[in-house]
Order: sequence, then structure tokens, then C-alpha cells
Amino acid sequence: MSLSKPAPSAEEIREIVASQLHLEGPLLPIFHALQEAFGCVPEGALPVIADALNITRAEVHGVMSFYHDFREVPAGRHVVKICRAEACQAVGADALAARTLEKLGTQWHGTTANGAVTIEPVYCLGLCACGPAAMVDNKVIGRVDDAKMAKLLAEAGA
Repeated sequence: MSLSKPAPSAEEIREIVASQLHLEGPLLPIFHALQEAFGCVPEGALPVIADALNITRAEVHGVMSFYHDFREVPAGRHVVKICRAEACQAVGADALAARTLEKLGTQWHGTTANGAVTIEPVYCLGLCACGPAAMVDNKVIGRVDDAKMAKLLAEAGA
């Protein structure tokens, strides 16, 4: 079963880029619009964006890679982020993360074979007193242990 969609056409990309050019500082809105439409910022969009904004492809890539929420490939149906900051590390986040990655059979930024879950590191969710912390589909959860993570993953279909 293939989970990948066909790549967006150059025309689809150009239409989305053009729809954002009226904005002041349109680069980030362009990224957001592309990701909303395609689930990621397709590689083929970078030269289109560079041409439209009269900047280099390297500049476009540099901005995109700086912001960790912009993706080069679509995420799974659910995104699970595990805090990697020091406060969460001190209460077991590293071990939790390792066990979670092993259970899912993937690495950081990977997606499970069934397309259900993409797992990502995040460097502080603001729940330092309630670590280890995680985020599932933009919902922050504190005091995540193996049992809570197993429940979250099961609910996500992993």
C-alpha cells in the first residue's frame, strides 16, 4: 500500500506562490500556504519561490531549514513530539524517546510504516515542572511515561 501522493505540479506551486506575493515579507506565508496545500513544502517549490521573490535558492532553503515545522515530506496523520530539553531529560525523556522510537520502528522525523505517526524532537514545550512532556497533534501532555505514551500511540493508530 503506497501512502505517497503524486508530486504537485509546477502550475499548482506557482498559483500558491503568486497568491501570497501581495503580502509584505511573503516568504513565510508562502511556506505556510504550500504546506497547508500539500502537507509539506515540496522540493520543486524552492526554485519557483526563489524566482518569484528574486532571491537565491540557497536563501529560500536556509529560511525553510531554520524553521523546524516546515517539512520536505508530508507528515503522518498524527505528529508526536517528545521534549528533548534538559528539564525533561533529567526526568527520563531520553529513555522514553529511545523506547518510543524503537517501538515505532523509526528514527527522529520518521513516519511509521502505516503512515499513522510522525515522531519529532522538540526543544521545550514549557512544561518543565511536569516532564517528560510530549505534544500530540498540538496538544501538550505532561508526565508522560511508557504507559501514557503507549496509550497515546495506540489512539493515534501506531
